[in-house]
Formats: sequence, C-alpha cells, structure tokens
Amino acid sequence: MYDLLLRQCRLLQTDRTIVEADIAVEKGVVAAIAPNIQASAKITLDIQRQLVSPPFVESHIHLDSALTVGQPRWNQSGTLFEGIEIWRERKQNLSLEDVKLRAIETLKLQATQGVLFVRSHADVSETSLTALQALLEVREAVKHWITLQVVAFPQDGIYGNPINEILMEKALDMGADVVGGIPHYELTREDGVKSVHRIFELAQKYDRLIDIHCDEIDDEQSRFLEVVAACAIRSDMGAKVTASHTTAFGSYNNAYAFKLLGFLQRTAVNFIANPLINITLQGRTDTYPKRRGVTRVKELWQQGMNVSFGHDCIQDPWYSLGTGNMLDVASMGLHVCQMTGTAEIDACYDMVTWNGAKTLHLADDQYGVEIGKPANFMVLDAIDRYDAIRRRATVRYVISRGKLLARTESPQTNWYDPT
Repeated sequence: MYDLLLRQCRLLQTDRTIVEADIAVEKGVVAAIAPNIQASAKITLDIQRQLVSPPFVESHIHLDSALTVGQPRWNQSGTLFEGIEIWRERKQNLSLEDVKLRAIETLKLQATQGVLFVRSHADVSETSLTALQALLEVREAVKHWITLQVVAFPQDGIYGNPINEILMEKALDMGADVVGGIPHYELTREDGVKSVHRIFELAQKYDRLIDIHCDEIDDEQSRFLEVVAACAIRSDMGAKVTASHTTAFGSYNNAYAFKLLGFLQRTAVNFIANPLINITLQGRTDTYPKRRGVTRVKELWQQGMNVSFGHDCIQDPWYSLGTGNMLDVASMGLHVCQMTGTAEIDACYDMVTWNGAKTLHLADDQYGVEIGKPANFMVLDAIDRYDAIRRRATVRYVISRGKLLARTESPQTNWYDPT
C-alpha cells in the first residue's frame, strides 16, 4: 500500500513531453510512474487527466517587506526610489515577530498556489539584522513543507554606510545562503564596481551563491552587468551567479548590448526578470515613447542563457498588488517580452519552474517528477503549459515532501439562459 496514489495524470516530464500515467508516492519520494498502477494507497486522488507538474519556483521575492503596503504611507509616485525611502522608514519598526508572521503568511499564500521553492532577499542594512534573523528562523520553521533560500541583501549598498560591509559578513556568519548586492545604488560608479568585486570575494570565502540586484534602473549608462560578467569569467563561478532585474539592459544601444551578450554566453550566469514589478516601476520618468523597463528576456533565452521569472514584491512599498500566483508572473512576462509563439509561451512556463530551479542551484535529484526524487509537485486544472498560463489555471493539489499540503476547488460557473 502506497502513502499516496494519483490516478489519470497528465504528467509534464523533465523533457517537457506529457505522458498519461498514475503516480505513486511512498515515504516522501516518487515510488512509481506507470499506466494503471495495480495497488491501493492510504490516499487516492482521481486527477481526471489534469496536468501534473513540478512545483513553481519563486526565484526572487522580498519576504521581509511583504504585506506592508501603506505602512507608513503609500508610494504615490510609483518609483523604485520612493519605495526605498518608504521602506527605510518602515524598517525602523521591524520586530522578529512582525517579519516572521508576514513571511509565513506570504509563504502559505504561495504554497497553496504551487510554489515549493523560494529565494527571498533580506535587508541587512540595519545594525539589528532583524529581517535576516527573522527569515533564518522562518527558513527553519517551514523546512518541512517549503524550501527557503535567504539572500543577504544590502538594500542601502555595501558602501552606502561605513558599517554595511561588516553587516554583510555578519549576515553570512549567521547563515545566509546567498550573497546579494545593489551596485547601481552605491554612492558612485566606483563604489558599485568595488561592491561587485567584494560580493565575489565573500561568495568564495564563505562558499555561497551570488544574487545581485543589477542595473535595476532605466539609465543606459548603468553597466554593472559587464562587471558581473567579467568577475564570473575570471572566477569560473558563473553557474552560481544570478543577475536580477538588469532592466538597464533594455535601454542599451544594440552595438553594446550584442557585445555584452557575447561576453555573457561565456559565463553561465543566471538571469531573473520580474515582469510585474519591472513594468510597473521602470519608465516612470519617460514621456513617450515609454520604455517597457524589462531586460532582454527573449534575446537571453534565444542565446541559451538561463532566465527565470520572479514575483519580487507582494503588497509592499514598491508594489501594492500581488497574490503570489506565478502564472500571473509568467503571463505578464510573455506579454511584456512579446513571447507569444508556442515555444515562447512554453518557455515562459519553464521560467517559473525548471529555470527557477536552476537559478536556485537545486541539485538534479531534487527537482522534477521522477522515480526516486522527492515527491514535490502540483496538479493544475489544465492540459498543458499553454492552457495553464492562458487560463491562470487553478492549482488543484499541492504535494510537498510526499504529503498533501493544499487542495483548492476550481471555480464553477453556472450559465442561466435568459430566454
């Protein structure tokens, strides 16, 4: 007798083909995948030929600021920099309990919608390191049902305050998984370049991953991505490095952009775009034509680079909306990046699943619905990736560590003929 048996599944496999099969789970791992498994189980679910997929991966979010919209005031200009100022005020009143309650509430919201792997940035620009300590405690508290990576993120810049560099090292000593940075927000370009070099030094010293908020600005002269590329080539760390946002890349002239693309292909650096927030925050100072404010997602994907999508913000000083639904993110991405071909739509789904898993540097044996792998997957009210994005399909079931974590009924519409 299996612990869990799912019948009549349309399984989205690692090679992206779909096979119809039953899926059996035992002791937290996928034990069998085959048509008509002749066995019983403690729990049997009739999937009725709906799509079974590896879980969504949230590769970029700020859990420490989630659910703080309007505190202490709303971002009236809608700009990145007013958001930073509002957060500077709000974070003076952070407590461990405050951050933990909001983070766990947000993680539950995400998990019910199929997200089982999350990378969150924690602001480490305050001497108390309250946000970091809270998210490290959350990481431990939720580890039985969701995997959380924590980034030591110097929101005010590594060199924006004399103590910030010390706080970065302290954050890594405390157990942060990833070294973060924000070179375009350092006081000078020279400080920005210096910060990127320091990030790589810290990552090598502590054996950590890297995720840099890089060129999140409309300024076509913000070119720290080239510094990241150079450091990745020289250190041979590319697969462990992520450049988040890179929105200035969309404003570069093509001669420079294509030269940079050539350098990036030598690096294996990962990219994260955050379509909902990038399209909202960027281009605010433009009249018309107004820039879309998103990095060159399609071109990076076409060149074989690993690109994933993140939500970035959920109801905070930078973005007052958001529900944690990664299908919203994928849908906005395909619209803004004009990726409406069939292969491109499927790629946008991959950017919130497999590509995100690669960005988080998850081991090959930790992600995907295959025999012997941990039983982490979801069931969507859809038949394929296109259908899931088009209809923002309901995530019917979420299976985490081999156990049923969440169940949601699909909405039902009754039509009453007026005649």
